[in-house]
Amino acid sequence: MGCQYYAPCQNGATSFTVAIPKLTFGRGCLIEVGERIKQQQLKRVAVFTDINLLDTSIIATVKASLAASNVDFAIYHDIRIEPCNDTVTQAAAFYKAGKFDGAISVGGGSVIDTTKAALAVATHNVPIMDFFAPPVGTGKAVPGPLPYHIACPTTSGTGSESTSLSVLRVNELNTKFVVAHPWLLPDAALVDPANCDSLPANVVASTGFDLLCHALECYTSKAHTQWDEVSNPNARQLIQGANPFSDLFAPEALRIADQYLVRGVASQTDSEARDQLMWGATLAGIAFGNSGTHLPHAMSYGVTHLMHDITTRDYPNPEPFVPHGISVIVNAPSIFEYTASATPDRHLEAAQYLNADSQGATIKDAGEVLSKRLIQLMKDTHMPNGLRELGFTHDDIKPMAESSIRQKRAINNAPRESNLVDMENIYQSSMSYW
Repeated sequence: MGCQYYAPCQNGATSFTVAIPKLTFGRGCLIEVGERIKQQQLKRVAVFTDINLLDTSIIATVKASLAASNVDFAIYHDIRIEPCNDTVTQAAAFYKAGKFDGAISVGGGSVIDTTKAALAVATHNVPIMDFFAPPVGTGKAVPGPLPYHIACPTTSGTGSESTSLSVLRVNELNTKFVVAHPWLLPDAALVDPANCDSLPANVVASTGFDLLCHALECYTSKAHTQWDEVSNPNARQLIQGANPFSDLFAPEALRIADQYLVRGVASQTDSEARDQLMWGATLAGIAFGNSGTHLPHAMSYGVTHLMHDITTRDYPNPEPFVPHGISVIVNAPSIFEYTASATPDRHLEAAQYLNADSQGATIKDAGEVLSKRLIQLMKDTHMPNGLRELGFTHDDIKPMAESSIRQKRAINNAPRESNLVDMENIYQSSMSYW
């Protein structure tokens, strides 16, 4: 194990930083949004959402709460699923033109991520492309604070309300990249499980696997002490590797996924399961928001970059579309079997949090034990049987690897180094599982 997990390493970090928004969790708490804004003495706020939520009781609740608190607002709903750099530019223009002094995001990760990035662009007059790391952008840091932002998630997986990340598709490259900076972290989050009551089964499954992989990836990621020390504390990213704080939250998120994911997918009326999944998503968001993800998320971008003519049940998206959680979990069994050799004890512990069958298993079996448990959960929730069921063939393997190898931040956070050939091998082994 060497310096894993938190023993000092030569030239390695000796400190880590923790940041989370002011968090309110509970069924019905969305009604508090007006008073939360009023408390901040904000006069006019932008409400960012998407067209599918516009006429729902969720937005009706937000509007009524703001009106009751005498807060002026305007709604922006032109946010696409899987937002792109143009989405952010247009949302930023709306914010600047409206002379707002704060924002509320109501939606899934697409809405919350768009709001974060739009506030940065509108506030500091910097094109969104400048905030991406080279060679995609110039790697410019967000220069300073952003307007007050309350994030209100409507899916039980994203965790975006608790992170300093914005995941966006860059149109020119037709793939997703991450903008990361501590100033992007929302100031507050209202996490209301009632927002997920109407979610279809396949959406609960996809977002549930997103939360599961958030927790798995941050628990098995490279230790923060293995990252280089940062001389300027203001330059320290919250994506900093596994640390004792993230270790507090990830195991509980995994236990919740084990107990409630299948139930939450099976029954729309199982409010206990769906409430617990929302709590698990919050915990996983806090965990990976202060540690980062690794290969499953990095390799998911190759999937969404090169997906063919595919639509996904329960998602009202006419374009070729693989939901984020599905793009993450479809490679995960093969990935964790690969990374387990670097930190087998952490992988075996993670498998046990998921109630995997580890009877008689030794530390050498950690990857196989964890992989088998993930495959069983995929079967039980009717997930695609690997990449082939998503329409990929052997001819797609090399292009997917070439696309994903660009995700340096996440790749470098993995406990085991990987190159292009390693990724090709992982994609090959992810073609089918049963």
